[in-house]
Amino acid sequence: MRHMPDDLSATAPAQSPQDPADYRKALACFATSVTVVTSRWQDQDWGMTCNSFSSVSLDPRLVLWSIRKAASSLEAFTQSGGFTVSVLSQSQQGIARQFASGDMASRFANVPVLRQSSQRVRLSGAAAWFDCQIHQLVDAGDHHILIGQVQAFGQQDDASALTYWNSRFGRFEDLPT
Repeated sequence: MRHMPDDLSATAPAQSPQDPADYRKALACFATSVTVVTSRWQDQDWGMTCNSFSSVSLDPRLVLWSIRKAASSLEAFTQSGGFTVSVLSQSQQGIARQFASGDMASRFANVPVLRQSSQRVRLSGAAAWFDCQIHQLVDAGDHHILIGQVQAFGQQDDASALTYWNSRFGRFEDLPT
């Protein structure tokens, strides 16, 4: 059976594939979780807000996220040997903003963390966390994709994850059945 597309006449015309602003606007329609990724490199903690986090494999346990090649922390994340992903809870919107810019001291200021045996930190109060060794680094356009093999993980059963959609923070709500 051949599947026909829905009637597209009611939708907006396709945008120019050359316009980066329109491309980013289309990507913003994809809702994501909000994470802070941390690493330990040259005796310093490094961290950044990230919404490109995703699971890859259950066996072996693999996750991924991506970092801009122009990021000031690129070397710290790609050369440190590992990273920790903290999936932020709804109460951590301020932390998401704090880790999105500024120097490392400012990002970590007054943020409760737990140091792990890997020497990387995870954020206290996160809905879930994944401590990873770098499994593979993939060159992808203006980003690198970091694939990590999960060494340890955990979650809070009563925490709801912070979400990001259409350039806004939000939360997941069940739909009526």
